Amino acid sequence: MTRRLGPFRLWHLAAIATLVVVVLIGVNALAPDPGPPEAFEPICTVSGGPVPYELNLEQAAHATTIAAVGKRLGMSDHAVSVALATALQESKLHNIDYGDRDSVGLFQQRPSQGWGTPSQLTTPTYAATAFYNRLAKVEGWETMEVTEAAQRVQRSAAPNAYAKWETQARMTAQALTGQIPAGFSCNLNIAETAAPTEQLGKKMSQELGLTTLATTLPENRGWTVASWMVGHAQPLRITSVAFAGQTWTPESGKWTPSAPIESRVRIERTPVAASVP
Repeated sequence: MTRRLGPFRLWHLAAIATLVVVVLIGVNALAPDPGPPEAFEPICTVSGGPVPYELNLEQAAHATTIAAVGKRLGMSDHAVSVALATALQESKLHNIDYGDRDSVGLFQQRPSQGWGTPSQLTTPTYAATAFYNRLAKVEGWETMEVTEAAQRVQRSAAPNAYAKWETQARMTAQALTGQIPAGFSCNLNIAETAAPTEQLGKKMSQELGLTTLATTLPENRGWTVASWMVGHAQPLRITSVAFAGQTWTPESGKWTPSAPIESRVRIERTPVAASVP
C-alpha cells in the first residue's frame, strides 16, 4: 500500500530542494572565474645541455639565420658562437631599427662606421654576413674567448658584456650546427589556409647557399639546414621537417624517430607541397 505524503510534508521537501538550489548557485557565484582559455604561445627550445634555453619565434628565426649564414661562408662553429653571443647582447636577437646613436639591427651596427645602410643592416642576412666578414679579419680570433672576439669586432663600451651570453650562445651554436643532433625545435600553430609569406627558394639561396633539397648532405650540414627550416617554419608554412631518421612537426614541437634514415632534408608545406626548384 503506497503511503501518501501530507501537504506539510510536500511543502517541507520543496523548501529543502529550493534551498539546495540556492546554495549551489551561491557556491558557483563565489567560485573564481576561470576566464578565457589561455592563449597558445609559440616557443622554440635549444636542448641537449644541462639547461634548455627558450627563444620566441622571432629570436629563433634570427638565430638560425645567423648560424646558416656563418656555415654558408665557411666559418667555424666557434664563429657562430661569437656571432650569437654578440646578437644576444646587442639586441636579444631582435631586429630593431634603433639603438645607441645610429646603431640598428641584430648586431647594432652603425652606418656611420661603414657597416652599411640602415636598410642593409636591418636585413638579417646582410647584417650577419657583415659581422662574419669583420670577424674573419681579426687576427687570431679562432682561439680567442667568445667575449674577446666579439669585442674586437664590435668595439663596445662594455667589452666584457658578451661573456654572460657565452654559455647560451655555445649551446645554441652546437644545436644549429649539428654538434647536438635534433637539439633545436619549435612548438607552433601554422594556419592551414594562409599562404607562405616568404619565397623558400630565394631565402634558401641567400641564407643556406642551397638551391635545392634534392641532395645528400653531411650530417652536421644537414642539421643546420633542418634547424633553419624549423626556425623559419611559420613564414614558410612548413608542416614537417625530416632528416637523419628524425621528424619534426609544429604540433608536437619536437623531433621523433622516423623512417627512412637518409642524408637529405625533406620538408612538407601548406597549402602547397614542398617543391624546391
